[in-house]
Amino acid sequence: MSQMNRRRALQLLAALGTTGLAAACGSGTDTADEAKPGSPIKIGLIVPGSGPNKVIGDEITNGFQTFLTLNEGQLGGHPVTVVPAEEGDTAKTGQAAVDRLVKEGVLALTGVVSSAVMLGIRDAVEQARMPLIGSNASPISLQSVVYIWRTSYVLNEPGEALGEYLRQTLDESSRIAIFGTQGQSSRDVFDGLRKGYEQGGRRLTEDPIFTTDFPNPGKGAYTGSIRKALDRRPRPDAVFCHYTGAQAVQFVKQLYAEGYRGPIYAPGFLTEGTVLSQLDDGEKGEERALIEKNGIHTALNYSADLNNTANRVFASAYRKTYNVSPTTYAMASYDAAQVLDKAIRLVGENPTPQQVNLALGKIGQIDSPRGAWQFNQSRTPQQKWYLRQVQLDGRMLANVVINELATLG
Repeated sequence: MSQMNRRRALQLLAALGTTGLAAACGSGTDTADEAKPGSPIKIGLIVPGSGPNKVIGDEITNGFQTFLTLNEGQLGGHPVTVVPAEEGDTAKTGQAAVDRLVKEGVLALTGVVSSAVMLGIRDAVEQARMPLIGSNASPISLQSVVYIWRTSYVLNEPGEALGEYLRQTLDESSRIAIFGTQGQSSRDVFDGLRKGYEQGGRRLTEDPIFTTDFPNPGKGAYTGSIRKALDRRPRPDAVFCHYTGAQAVQFVKQLYAEGYRGPIYAPGFLTEGTVLSQLDDGEKGEERALIEKNGIHTALNYSADLNNTANRVFASAYRKTYNVSPTTYAMASYDAAQVLDKAIRLVGENPTPQQVNLALGKIGQIDSPRGAWQFNQSRTPQQKWYLRQVQLDGRMLANVVINELATLG
């Protein structure tokens, strides 16, 4: 946060009441108070405004706005107007969003929740020669791009990080039941799991069970698939799964309802956002007791309880504004704003999309709420992965970091 001036740092200290802000923001100079802002710029924000992914879109929007709020509404010294566009859930709707934003003269694009939309707009972004800073997980197959950068992660990475952990902690004879939605996202995750686990002679003995990709699954949506796995002998020693949002809530509930009492392992999406509040049925509830006793462990690149200066600044500002803890979606969008800020600052006056894209390759290390990271050759983060466990934090269930897993990317 060194770009912020001393006056702004003092304002934030007063507003947020966070002692860590002094260390994060106090390196500015008085001369910055007199600096004139550059020419106004527009940034296109592609997010879903309805449907099951709207909550993720809202968090991506809020994360980007948090960075702007902490930096006087500027990126790289230029006043910013954020231009939202409806992502939808298909390549066609994503393409329409890109086309409209290009016509409106935005300097860069960011957002994009859906992996299918990200793949669908690839050619449009490359042809427009406009940088897109994707702020959600993206598929392995998005390769050889010039204008697409990502501040979240590639979908095989959480599986790989957990695969290495399970190989080290589970007995070789352990049976792992694997569940996920139909589609490429789950296949990417499971490919990562296999890569991390199948070393030193280890083999995953179970084929994944793919379930229908219901946006809002009913109470019996997963019962048949769960019974299929649990009826086999010996019963699973562990469950690995890939679900998010409403799917995650129903899968965990139905897994417990069918009598499973072992640990659950998953990419962090399983317990991000509002999932834990929907699973938490109170101090005397059966589901809370089962979660506490048997354990839900997730791998993710971020947790709101990480103890570093950048996260204290970000998480404090986010909680003050939105009255909830930030998720990895919000964090990755905050970092999307941060990398744009660095790149635009390198370009200087009158930046063009092509100049910003070139500068993105020169920004170096990012001081992020997740910990320091930098872009690798495939334009994705080289970053740490954390093992989180669902635990009580006061009276509420929360994702608590218990260990570092690996550095991937």
